[in-house]
Amino acid sequence: MRTIEEQGYHFEEWLSPSEIASDVQQVADRISADYAGKEPLFVVVLNGAFVFASDLLRSLKDVRSEVTFIRVSSYWGMSSTGKLEFIVPLQQVVDNRDVIIVEDIVDSGLTIHQLKAYMRAQGATSTRVATMLFKPNKLEYADAKPDYIGRELTDEFVIGYGLDFDGFCRNLDAVYKVKK
Repeated sequence: MRTIEEQGYHFEEWLSPSEIASDVQQVADRISADYAGKEPLFVVVLNGAFVFASDLLRSLKDVRSEVTFIRVSSYWGMSSTGKLEFIVPLQQVVDNRDVIIVEDIVDSGLTIHQLKAYMRAQGATSTRVATMLFKPNKLEYADAKPDYIGRELTDEFVIGYGLDFDGFCRNLDAVYKVKK
């Protein structure tokens, strides 16, 4: 099992590259089944979801889609600030579109709760959520439960595969959780 150190914390590999690939494919297969022959708009939440989104979108079958990006933040270090900040707003029109928000991890659900409300206000026909990781025990907003989930975890802090620690570690090919 691989281990790394970042900012004085020790992390151990939790998901290997092959496990990640399998989880991504399962999510892609479900989306492909639900959206075959349709044209959803994928809204990728930057910065963390770009790695997952890249693999996910290339794994879809029979789904003609568009991709756009939005950048929001609600974290500093290993803790949520409890407030969503729009850094790069949505540039694409979502009116009368089926929207799939692509996120790296959903825990409290604050980001997804607010993004879904925003998409509704912008006229989206439907809004679903695809996430690589989900912490169901941390969910505070019932409407933020993801529709497509790669894997669930408890309350561990994780990095790698797009997930960062103050901007670093997104490039790791595996997901690591902090050692206790």
